[in-house]
Amino acid sequence: MTRTVAVTGAAGALGRKTVEVLAQAGWNVVGLDLADGPFEGVALGLGGVDLTDEGAMEAAADRIESQFGKLDGLVNIAGGFRWETVIEGDIATWDRLYAMNVKTTLVTSRALEPLLRASGGAIVNIGAAASIKAAMGMGAYAASKAGVARLTEALAEELKDAGVRVNAVLPSIIDTPANRTDMPDADFTRWVTPQALANVIAFLLSAEASAVTGALLPVTGRV
Repeated sequence: MTRTVAVTGAAGALGRKTVEVLAQAGWNVVGLDLADGPFEGVALGLGGVDLTDEGAMEAAADRIESQFGKLDGLVNIAGGFRWETVIEGDIATWDRLYAMNVKTTLVTSRALEPLLRASGGAIVNIGAAASIKAAMGMGAYAASKAGVARLTEALAEELKDAGVRVNAVLPSIIDTPANRTDMPDADFTRWVTPQALANVIAFLLSAEASAVTGALLPVTGRV
């Protein structure tokens, strides 16, 4: 039977590559994003979904169940970044990044948990290597991604006896067009490609990783 996976942030650079990798591996992919798309390679594209809104996510869960009858995996990619120093930055940035990185992961996981529980599925969250050691200008971002890490661990403990695995990847700098624009003098070959990160995500969703839950897996390339 074909497995079904939901990918948030599916219209972004990492989301698109993850959709491609999972579709090639035989998954039915549901793409969710606040943006209206475009969605490529998905079996179902749900654009304009506010992932911080419980009602919107419950409606998305109903749509997934109606079309596929089940859900075997969830990849929480949706999120955001902003470089600001703690002293001179905007206090509102802390709330904004918490909502984009932690709340989207929380609300989506809660809404889709019943479907994942029924299938014995798996969740993969996108944390960050910066959550372990924050550099200058990374305070708000690192704090929000540390929240994703703690959420991952807590949810893994809650759901392990229900047969649902919850893990997170902790990438360094991902080689995206936006990051190349922001850091034009960097050595891009040291960064993590979306393909490489998507491959790790696919592994954590797979049966080969059935004994892994509560893990925070660094995926840092040569950074």
